[in-house]
Amino acid sequence: MSSQIYIKNMVCPRCISVVGKIFEQQNIKVDIITLGEVSIARKMNESQKSDLKKKLLEHGFELLEEKNAKLVGQVKSIIVNQIHHQSENLKVNFSVLLTETLHHEYTSLSKLFSSLEGGTIERYILKQKIEKVKELLFYNQLSLSEIAFQMNYSSVAHLSSQFKKETGMTPSNFKKIRKPSHQSLDSL
Repeated sequence: MSSQIYIKNMVCPRCISVVGKIFEQQNIKVDIITLGEVSIARKMNESQKSDLKKKLLEHGFELLEEKNAKLVGQVKSIIVNQIHHQSENLKVNFSVLLTETLHHEYTSLSKLFSSLEGGTIERYILKQKIEKVKELLFYNQLSLSEIAFQMNYSSVAHLSSQFKKETGMTPSNFKKIRKPSHQSLDSL
């Protein structure tokens, strides 16, 4: 009988690889690993769970055990995946995506997220989008209008306004400094 394990701070394909190696080192057979979630072949005993927790923490990950914490971890994983790892624009609002994916009303997800994280889902989405914009600006392959389109902003002015509000500088000024102050995705 397979079992689901939820892990906090899995934000990229490299995280999936590292977590996979940790499970392998712990001799825990994995069926599937995705961002924030690992499906294992059998339930772990308490000793395995304790060892796994320690190993995950050594690499900056955290085993989520409480149901509510798992749900918040899933919300974050969906947002990070959509913003940083999907090439196609989202066709629906994040509220619809989260509701349909997690089978929970958005209002309850929002309240839960705020109570556990101390900030709103919308603020988390904004921070993730700004980090992606920083990355795109740094690589200097797209114009600001192309970035605005790719990131689903209604206009360059809207993107610039949010960027300045979040970072304290305009996208143009950010491009000039060439030393981006990227934050790791799991610290947002």
